[in-house]
Order: sequence, then structure tokens, then C-alpha cells
Amino acid sequence: MRRFHFLALLCLVYTSVNAQFNPPPPARHNFIVIAHRGDHVVCPENTLAAYAEAIKNEADYVEIDLRTTKDGKLISMHDGTVNRMTDGKGNVSDLLLDEISQLKVKSRDSLNKMVYRIPTFEEILSLCKDKIYIYIDFKNASASATYAMLKQYGMDKQVLVYINNPAQFADWRQTAPDMPLMVSLPGNVKDEAAMKAFIAQYKPDLLDGGWNEYSAAMVSAARGMHLPAWPDIQSAGEGAQDWEQALAKGFTGLQTDHPAAIIKFLKQKGLR
Repeated sequence: MRRFHFLALLCLVYTSVNAQFNPPPPARHNFIVIAHRGDHVVCPENTLAAYAEAIKNEADYVEIDLRTTKDGKLISMHDGTVNRMTDGKGNVSDLLLDEISQLKVKSRDSLNKMVYRIPTFEEILSLCKDKIYIYIDFKNASASATYAMLKQYGMDKQVLVYINNPAQFADWRQTAPDMPLMVSLPGNVKDEAAMKAFIAQYKPDLLDGGWNEYSAAMVSAARGMHLPAWPDIQSAGEGAQDWEQALAKGFTGLQTDHPAAIIKFLKQKGLR
């Protein structure tokens, strides 16, 4: 589970934190579905095809993993290396965009003869604009470079940013104070009182983490503060039983590996 370490964060960002929470982009559905690395049940993760599949299947957000190449270009790749997902080797940060562009992304389907490539941020923005919101998992990038490109493509109001460390939080608050920033609850937050204290002190705009780390009381408290909690539910055995339990806790959004299936489930429940 991803964790955000908040040691010394208050002194980094206190003066630049807004008094009010920054809202996420306007909801298109009552229940928010976030496609983890795109809809990668059919297509390889973090490819334009996986993002297009999420659009086709009516997801609300596509989650991307933003990284920077050796020559300062922004691409989407979950891992710090290209080893697992492509026919190449090496760190993303050590490879030029031209080198990365030549790599073929592997498909889990051995019969699939499609050629997939690692997408640039520009390609993702062009594909997603006005069709689906983007959930940026901010792995290794510059807030100023990212925000400039969002502005260039008119997408600055169609994204939220997941934060992985305090320096990123400070960078974004200084670069784009109105950008909605999402964080996971730290491991020592296990009840409603601790969650409220955490939110009051650090003022994130949205909450993530594991869905089973929240009690119904915690979800209700976050909702009472007008703070969305859209946690991760993706797992090897993710299915209807998990979704039922998440609904019972009061969540109004989830990040999933099965967006098409959960949307069908929600429609059957009259929630989409």
C-alpha cells in the first residue's frame, strides 16, 4: 500500500495551504470509478489503448503514473524501470524519449499481435481531454512542467494529483495552489478522531489508501468535512463482494482494476 510520509510536512507547506479544500473536477456520476493504470483487463497497463478502453467503458478517471525521461519529457510508466513492461531494459530517468518511444510494451495475451508503446503525457492529454478525467500518480516529475502542459492542453481543471512525498506536496501547493491533491492516510491513522486530526493539520483535498483501512465512521466523517475518500480496491481477488462491502461503508468512489465490471455492478444497483 502506498504511504505518504508527513514528517516535517507542516513546516514545508503551512503558509501556502488553502483554508478550504480544493474540490475535484465536477462529478459526472454519483459514484466515481477510477481505472487503475487504465482499463488493463484487455490492454496492457498505462498504454493509450488501456486509457481508450476506460473511456469506452465510462470510467470517470484514468489513473496514470507520471515519470520524467533523461531529456526531461513526461511519460506514463508505473515502474522506475522499463524492464517489466517492455522489451527493453533500464531506468526511465536514464533513457531518452527517442529510446523509450522505440520500446514495445508487452501484452499478457500471447495471441495479441497489437504493438503498444509507452505514451507521452501530451498523447494522454490529447486522448482524454473532455472525455475522461485524469488521476495523476505523481511518481517522478516537476509540478511546474506538469502544470504548464496541463494549461497548454486546457486540462488543468480535469485532473487531480496523487502525492507520494512531502516535497511533491509543497511543490504543487506553491505551483498550483488550487490543484486538488490526494494523499493516503498514514499508518497511524486508524480511527475517526485520528483521521480528523490528520486532515485538520495537513489539509489534503482528497483521501486515498486501502478501502479496508476505513471504518464506516471514518468515511462518514470525511464526507461531513466535504472531503472525498476514493480509496484503492484493486486486488487479485477483487469482485462484487468487495464492492458490496465498500458501498456499505459509504464510499462514493473507488480505484479499481475492473472498471467495466464495477460499472455494470453499479448500474444494476441503480448507482450509475
